[in-house]
This record gives sequence, structure tokens and C-alpha cells, in this order.
Amino acid sequence: MRTIPIARKGRAAPTNRVGRFERWGREEADDGWGSLDGEPERPQTVLIEDKSRSIIATNDSPDVPFDRSINPYRGCEHGCIYCFARPTHAYLGYSPGLDFETKLLYKPRAAELLAAELARPGYRCQPITLGANTDPYQPVERRLGITRQVLAVLHDWRHPVSIVTKSALVERDLDILAGMAEERLIEVRVSVTTLDRALSRRMEPRAAAPERRLETVRRLAEAGVPVGVLFAPVIPGLNDAELEAVLNAARAAGAVSAGYVLLRLPLELGALFSEWLEVHYPEKAARVTALVRETRGGQLYDSAYGNRMRGTGVFADLIAARFKLASQRLAYGESVPLDTTQFHAPGARQIELF
Repeated sequence: MRTIPIARKGRAAPTNRVGRFERWGREEADDGWGSLDGEPERPQTVLIEDKSRSIIATNDSPDVPFDRSINPYRGCEHGCIYCFARPTHAYLGYSPGLDFETKLLYKPRAAELLAAELARPGYRCQPITLGANTDPYQPVERRLGITRQVLAVLHDWRHPVSIVTKSALVERDLDILAGMAEERLIEVRVSVTTLDRALSRRMEPRAAAPERRLETVRRLAEAGVPVGVLFAPVIPGLNDAELEAVLNAARAAGAVSAGYVLLRLPLELGALFSEWLEVHYPEKAARVTALVRETRGGQLYDSAYGNRMRGTGVFADLIAARFKLASQRLAYGESVPLDTTQFHAPGARQIELF
């Protein structure tokens, strides 16, 4: 299918490239009447109810540091062009391109489903990651409040949780987070991809500005919430030079742990990211693509466990060495271990007294 990449204000994906399961393709073409001239279409965000009957997703991946997660939303209005979750929209019959950031599925029964799953006799408590695929604090959460409802359930059951976000909206829930922090039931990791406002606006157009994310790190730390920074993804030839600067800024703001992930381009994401480069950084596109391939054995992506997060080759080894040195210099520690021993049904301890 021939596509015409276009920069769209407030959106990252240049096209609505069809998913791999679709029978029919779509093609934009100039009909000779200037139909592609002028301001490109600005697709509006559409909310779609997700009628899932379960809420906790499990995995046994050896290179993922958790075995269960909750995603209140599918699709993400932050619109990060590099998001590895984009291809999952193809399973829903939508495009991993513009559809991913404009057609959002939300789970209104998330808190109810979570309470029911925690109450099952066979449930065994281990930390849950909130927002493993899409951001639990994306803009729509301000209206719907599903993430806050989920947090309230986890708080009531004394269940440990790790949050990953790039949104300042997490500060709204400091009243819950601070209390959980006192009981070693919470950690938050804030993703800071770049300190360059122009780059951030182009590749993650509806996420918080870089300096605002650092302010979020500071406010979480001041409230006693263990907070870490994720420099993710590391994009060779585009933001990799900022590694030390991001770690320095986050440490100064109060981050106590740090991590990184090399750019991952599975399935449709490879073509989408290449289109985005041609639209916004045509002078860098060839070099960035060559460096990505260098870290992935000549391909755009290597899905092998152990390689997919860090990559291989000289460039990947250099990133790993730089990250290790910077982390040691800044005295970053490991993520705070969360306490699973307090888990109990709401009111259970009071009942035991009688």
C-alpha cells in the first residue's frame, strides 16, 4: 500500500497504516484537484468501551521484571511514535498508526473486576505493574478516573503496585500514593525520553513536557514516594547523547533508581517509525535507521529474550557501559522491594479480632 506521510498537529503517527490482519488496504492519492493540499485532517479522539471480563494480565517473559499487570486503557492519546504497544491495536481491527492514538478503549469495570480477582481463593500476591503497555495517566484519565479507582482497590487490599508513566497527572493521586509508600506498597517510575522540548513535542506530542516530568519526580520524592527514572527508549542517533543529562536531571529531582530500554520496533511499528523519521528528521533518517539495524543484528527488531530490551553489538554495548558508569557516579540504587505480606481482604483484620 502506498502511503503519504503527513505531519499532523498534536499527533505523532504520519499515517493510518493498516494492521497486518486487515483484508483491505487504504491508499491516499492526489486526484489532481489539490485534495491533499492545505492543512491535513486532525482526527478527533474517540472513546470505546472495553467489555473485557478480566483485568489482570500475566506474563512469564524472562526479561520482564514482573509477572502481572493492569492496563486500564488500550491505545494511548500521548501518541508516542516509538510505543512498542502500537501493534496490539491491530488485534482489535484498528491501525497501529493514528487509530492507536485516537481510538481509545477504556475499561469502566476495571476496579470491580480487580476486586473480584483479588478475592479468588487461589490468588497469590505479587507486585502488579500499572501501565505496562499504555500509560495509566494518559489525558482521558483526567475525565474517567479509572486508574484512581484501581489504585483505591489496591490500597484497600494492601496490594503492592508499581506505576510507569510519563504524565504529571499521577500527582493527583498523591493522597493514595503517599499512604501506600509508608507501607512499602508503591513505587513510581517516570519515563523521561529527552530534555529537548522540540523533539519531545514531535515524538510524544500529548505527553507532559520534559521539565514537567522532572517536576513530577520532585513532587513524588518530596511526598515520600520511591520514584525512579526510565530513559526509554534510547533511540540511536536521535536521543542517545542525552543519556547522562537525563540521569543527572532526574537524580537532582529526587529519583533513586534508573533504567533504560533500547528502541523496540516490532511488526508495524518499524514502518511507522521510518515514516515519522522521513517527515520530521529526513536528514537523520538514514543514520538513525542504520544504527538501529546495527543494534538488532541487521534487522529493525530482534524479539529474542535478553536482546529485545538492550540490543547487541558495539553501539548497544556502549550504551550499556555509559548507563552503568553514570548510574554509579550518581549513586542510583535498585528499585525498592515492595512488601507482599500485608495483602488481605478489606476488613479482614478487624474481623479476626472478634
